[in-house]
Amino acid sequence: MNRPHLSCALFAALALPGFGLTADGPAAPATPVVHKPVLQLDTSPVSDGKSGLVTSYADVVEPAERAVVSIESTKTVRQHVAVNPMLRQFFGDVPDEEAKETGLGSGVIVAPDGFILTNNHVVEGFETFKVTLKDGRDFPAKVIGADPKTDIAVIKIEAAELPVLTLADSDKLRVGDIVFAVGNPLAVGETVTMGIVSAKGRQVGILENGYESFIQTDAAINLGNSGGALLDARGRLVGINSALVSPSRGSIGIGFAVPVNLAASIMTSLIETGTVKRGYLGVGTASLTPDVAEGLGLPRNATGAIIVDVAPDSPAFKAGLLRSDVILDINDKPAATNDDVHFMIGQMLPGAKISLKVIRDSADGSPKTLAISVTLGSLVDDRNELLKGVDAVRLTDEFRRKLDLDSNVDGLVVTSVAKDSPYVDKLDVNMVIAEIDRARVADLTSARKQLTAGHHHVLFVYDHGSQAFVALYVRSE
Repeated sequence: MNRPHLSCALFAALALPGFGLTADGPAAPATPVVHKPVLQLDTSPVSDGKSGLVTSYADVVEPAERAVVSIESTKTVRQHVAVNPMLRQFFGDVPDEEAKETGLGSGVIVAPDGFILTNNHVVEGFETFKVTLKDGRDFPAKVIGADPKTDIAVIKIEAAELPVLTLADSDKLRVGDIVFAVGNPLAVGETVTMGIVSAKGRQVGILENGYESFIQTDAAINLGNSGGALLDARGRLVGINSALVSPSRGSIGIGFAVPVNLAASIMTSLIETGTVKRGYLGVGTASLTPDVAEGLGLPRNATGAIIVDVAPDSPAFKAGLLRSDVILDINDKPAATNDDVHFMIGQMLPGAKISLKVIRDSADGSPKTLAISVTLGSLVDDRNELLKGVDAVRLTDEFRRKLDLDSNVDGLVVTSVAKDSPYVDKLDVNMVIAEIDRARVADLTSARKQLTAGHHHVLFVYDHGSQAFVALYVRSE
């Protein structure tokens, strides 16, 4: 007969600390050593009993939908026509065929006279644009300006009294806030999805050498949503939907939006000047690692950006910043990583006077905290130009991981090569230049000096998993 296993339960209880068994029966309970956990309690109910049940966000979403548009971008491409070699000798080469290539994205009307915020990648490389409103009206559009480094663009349609979205203060967003993504995904028509703010200040390497501080959301963002609106629960614009991370190119709940505070400042600069002016400090930095922090006499968990290079005659040089200084904060805002310094300085205007909190290792080995004031210069587009049409930056740990390089590899990584560059057949994006004429490459400034014009040079490079020598003649401009 099956009997309940109460005896097992009883024995287990008696075998616990504080209990004992003797031949004569149970012993007196021993006094246990108890360490009581300190618990943080909130005994209030999740609801105060007064809040009404939210059954719809239609009153919030419907007005906002009217200010979100679809953008169809078009360009002409040439397609090579393959011809049988036997026929070519009779008919000669066949001209390339022309075809139309289209792209689809979204945008947000932010001014009643037709200014529209969208993504740079929605308009980049395209020639003509058609904007379709929620009410079905179509308008041709022109590009006012674009900024690839933040993935923001401004386009304009000729119309009046258009519906607009109110801009919120995206700095006040909190993780957990409800948000809505509005756009035209996969050309199915205007669509609204709902989620929360999953994270803020995301830097995920989507923009090559760009300025990233994305809002992350699990509101579904798909292809075609780019440039559309991210709304808060009051229907205000808090971000411009920009990208998603997915192995299938479909939404898996990891989407990113450019904060509207950043987008609005870029938009203002593009409308007023046609360009984006950015501050320039003149330092190369790397995120502080535990080993380096310990070597500088700091706690291993210390955060900051250590200066690895100071450009001659730069604002940083004039202010007295030194290699191995650790930047802790900028204008009283923490700069926990190299990316933080890059982003924060890039959002400031030339001429701005900023305050840096810096740790410096003194001669006696004791680190000292300094407050250093710097007046920013102006960042120009060719600041990273190594050769005509070739941009490069210092190889960082992030690039090493991306390119699967050993930690002992050092030098410059090529970030862009213009199609009209005289070196387009020699250098390629993601190529790492480790040596020039058998001399190690330390930084961009010294590399420029090594590549003297009117001379032949030999570069030792890492290129797509292999090592090679590249012979290069630097032209006199």
